[in-house]
Amino acid sequence: MLIITIKQGKEKSLLAGEPWIYASAIEKVDGKPNEKMKAGGTAIVQSSSTKFLARAAYNSKSQIRARVWTFDEGEPVDHALIKRRVKAALAKSAAAAKKARPDQVVKLVNAEADNLPGLLVEQYGGKDGYLICEFQAAGVDAWKVPIVQTLIAETGCRNVYERADELVRKGEGLSFVEGALAGDEPPDEVPVTENGVKFALDLKTGERYKFR
Repeated sequence: MLIITIKQGKEKSLLAGEPWIYASAIEKVDGKPNEKMKAGGTAIVQSSSTKFLARAAYNSKSQIRARVWTFDEGEPVDHALIKRRVKAALAKSAAAAKKARPDQVVKLVNAEADNLPGLLVEQYGGKDGYLICEFQAAGVDAWKVPIVQTLIAETGCRNVYERADELVRKGEGLSFVEGALAGDEPPDEVPVTENGVKFALDLKTGERYKFR
């Protein structure tokens, strides 16, 4: 298990609930070399006096060295936690998803706001449409399989596509990956109506076009 020790005085932001740990706040990282190099591996975060502060996803290649999963010492980071977080995010966005028309895009998971740092999920076309996921941090990227499995189980939507922002993933030291994670890829363009305005949207890239 990796152990991140925070510099004395730098733990204040964590105690206040800040979920990001920058390289400048870290005194040292203890652990096996292969664990340190594994993007998204779980680490215990402690103060300079070895007091438990959090469990976080560690990434040696990012300026945000760690993103907090939990401040609760008794809460392990495992499949059960990931499933709970995804289900909670979907429950929070359920009303908006239920009201959405088939030609609307609905945000189902919103990264840190849903305690899933770096994960963005949108839905188009309801149950028979598409889930579009972006894994913008190493932690959620490492848990991609259980995240997708839970999304499918809870929404009933069988088509899941991974969209990628190349610059964001490069900044995280992650490879540029995009494509279908389950089911079919979305078409090149779908009609979308937003605030009464109709346009064409490429779900695979997020690009908008004048509706033809």
